[in-house]
Amino acid sequence: MLEDWFASEHEYALKGRHIVSNDILPLLKKLPIAFKVNKIGASFLKNDIYKVSIGKGSQRILIWTQMHGNESTGTKALFDLFNFFSREHKLSVVADKILRNCTIVCIPILNPDGALAYTRVNAQNIDLNRDVIDKKAVESRILQDLLKEVDPHFCFNMHDQRTIFSVGKANNPATLSFLAPSTDVERTLTEGRKQTMAVIMSMHNLLEKCIPNQIGRYTDEFYPTATGDNFQKMGHNTILIESGHFKGDYSREETRKFTFYALLQGIDYISDVPKSILYKDYFDIPNNEKFYLDIILKNVDYKGKSTDVGFLFEERLEGGQLYFIPKIEKEGDLSNYNADKTIPGHTLSFSDENKLIDWVKNEIN
Repeated sequence: MLEDWFASEHEYALKGRHIVSNDILPLLKKLPIAFKVNKIGASFLKNDIYKVSIGKGSQRILIWTQMHGNESTGTKALFDLFNFFSREHKLSVVADKILRNCTIVCIPILNPDGALAYTRVNAQNIDLNRDVIDKKAVESRILQDLLKEVDPHFCFNMHDQRTIFSVGKANNPATLSFLAPSTDVERTLTEGRKQTMAVIMSMHNLLEKCIPNQIGRYTDEFYPTATGDNFQKMGHNTILIESGHFKGDYSREETRKFTFYALLQGIDYISDVPKSILYKDYFDIPNNEKFYLDIILKNVDYKGKSTDVGFLFEERLEGGQLYFIPKIEKEGDLSNYNADKTIPGHTLSFSDENKLIDWVKNEIN
């Protein structure tokens, strides 16, 4: 039923990887009256930053997207969620229950300057996800001011991850990965982390039915300057969602669907309090590995020897158009790796890197 809803009702106006403020402004203006839309500040380059609020329940949830400007899948999924709350449908009973029990506050596109330039960092070259202590960036201060205002029980920190991340023995792509951040170097299993893990397990269990063996877990090493780790430490249970690769889906339209599923399921789970905290299976989610590539050229004669060559794409914005440029990532026996595309190379020979890369560019275009 959810898949049928998504097929007809997801936000068609948002597509592709390069999502900027001008893409979402018309959609914010069209939101129904139940949504409260407010400007809450401006970026370093004076691009407006907005918050969107919906619901009237006691469970307070804060969601932000595009903290890294070139990570837009969460933004698309967030507007799919807005559509879910905006329209009558067969699952309206779920939407109504959530909005009775939860107050949801969102920042779609926290880093509008980075979104325009399609960069991870903001216009000051600051990684907002490592600026929680210093707060050098105005965007970081805006997020933390809203955190104090909302005082959320749960946060959803939305990111994208590169193609290289894999999961499982077959090295499937990590289409989604989750993390319940640590609060200290000992990775203490606090009650807050248990609650976070329980939400993640509810999302994981749904997604395993859709994309089995494509859900990963990040290492919970403590990062002293990371947003999620510090928000978790402050008592705001923070779920990190990393949207990754689905085979053939370089626009991340399939991934945005599963990100929407995860977000809706996590919020629905939170709305059903109180409940027992079922968290222990979180540790059975396979760790993210790095055994997936965009292209593997098998058994190619390269610089006088037969070898495998693996490529990752560099995403490059030129003239408003996003290009995927192949770059050599690995050479040697890549039998332990999987890839979006594997090409037999036993009839091919290349004397230098430039000729090899030019051939791959022609092959994929």
